[in-house]
Amino acid sequence: MSLDLALSIARSGLAHVNRQLAQSAANVANAATPGYTRKVVQGEASVAGTLSAGVRSAEATRAVDAALVTQMNAARASTDAAAIRARLLEGVEVAHGAAGESIGDLTAALGDAFVSLRGDPSDAVLQAAAADAAEELASRYNTVSTAIQTARQAAQDGMEEDVAKLNAAIRQVSVLTERIIPLRAQGMSTVELEDQRDKAIADISSIMQVRAVAQDNGGVVLISAAGLNLPLDAEEGPFSIGSAILGAESYHGGSGTLPGVMLGGADVTARLGRGTLGALAALRDSELPLAQAELDVSAANLAARFNAQGLRLFTGDAGSVPDPTTAYATGGWIGFAGALRVNPAVLADTSLLRDGTHAVALTPGGPTAFTPNPSGGPAEFTTLIDRVLNRSLGKEVSAGNPHPAFAFTGLGPDGLLNSSLRSAVSLGDHAARLVAVQTAARAEAAEDGQAAGDLLTALEARFSARAGVDVDTELAAMVTLQTAYAANARIVSVVQGMYDTLFQAVR
Repeated sequence: MSLDLALSIARSGLAHVNRQLAQSAANVANAATPGYTRKVVQGEASVAGTLSAGVRSAEATRAVDAALVTQMNAARASTDAAAIRARLLEGVEVAHGAAGESIGDLTAALGDAFVSLRGDPSDAVLQAAAADAAEELASRYNTVSTAIQTARQAAQDGMEEDVAKLNAAIRQVSVLTERIIPLRAQGMSTVELEDQRDKAIADISSIMQVRAVAQDNGGVVLISAAGLNLPLDAEEGPFSIGSAILGAESYHGGSGTLPGVMLGGADVTARLGRGTLGALAALRDSELPLAQAELDVSAANLAARFNAQGLRLFTGDAGSVPDPTTAYATGGWIGFAGALRVNPAVLADTSLLRDGTHAVALTPGGPTAFTPNPSGGPAEFTTLIDRVLNRSLGKEVSAGNPHPAFAFTGLGPDGLLNSSLRSAVSLGDHAARLVAVQTAARAEAAEDGQAAGDLLTALEARFSARAGVDVDTELAAMVTLQTAYAANARIVSVVQGMYDTLFQAVR
């Protein structure tokens, strides 16, 4: 082996160590960069004929567990979906009020006000107190209904924002892939671009859980958890959705007017899977419409059961009282809770709370007959108050005849939703159960988010241990590289000395 070859080998060693030091420095510098993975520059023996010709630096590589990345993306989809649910449902929970302020509590308070009024039916103060209790109850129904509709509009707006973000992330994956494929074909390193692409895919999975299937040429195929193949389009994203202003009667599908999430001309709203977009669609199309329907059922029965006994205490904006036995979707009382109010005639003359507002005819299986207390009638008239306490607020419309059941099927503006509130009989019982179910939804979403978040944290820790940058490890590697550099430099120095000796000998 000649001195020239020895010098060449030592210089290749120095060049390789330089490349490794540069990569270690880059690793340390990007240790806190989101999505960055540890890169390694391996050496490859260089051979000339039968002789070693030193070392050649290979392209930088990374060690990423694709299965672990898929698990992280799934956990990320669940975590972010639960977070968006908890955020939107929080407004509904708050609208139900603190202890003593919910429709269940205020229904009980209205009953207490009538109990007090029965003790002295002619007392104007007690009559006013009962009217105030009715107004507080109606106001709470209005507040909760407004909160539900606000959350539902926020879900629609969030879907529009998510589709825009989803398209942007897909375009980014497409652009990066178009850069990776030709570089891979030339044998050049693409690890930095792959890190960026993985970060974009993680952003996609937050919105819609996807699995990335790597291709031999460096390309990637994105498949959603629901089996959708996401086309990579760098010009414009493949998804679209129209904008909409929602009302309580708005719905998606069938003859509904709400826009769906479109992919290549097909409505894929029902196939969004896990992620924030699917969570928002579920809130808009099922969870919040069901909450509104349950509230409307409660409000409609409240108005109807008082009206059936001779006291039109609650009405809608037009002064009407709905028939809660009619189909919810076609009965004309969608959104009734938002329109609920105390009858202006009662507010103008609170003695109607004692006397009644209208006569009631005997109905087989329904209420018994009732005649209002006439002008100048007994001041201690309690017939109506007893009917309110025993019948309107009780379990039976008349002795031995239960009230019509609270509707729990055929709900929602499309008539396709079903409620879990099936066994309630009285107004107070139904209202209390409704509050319990609707206020628990936010907490359940938060618990789901916590569980998914804990899993994501554990998976990210495992990923970091396998593919992330450990600064201590990099610094230790630098010490080793420093030693290797010194050894190669020493060889260069020795060869240089030998050359000097040779040149001195021939002078």
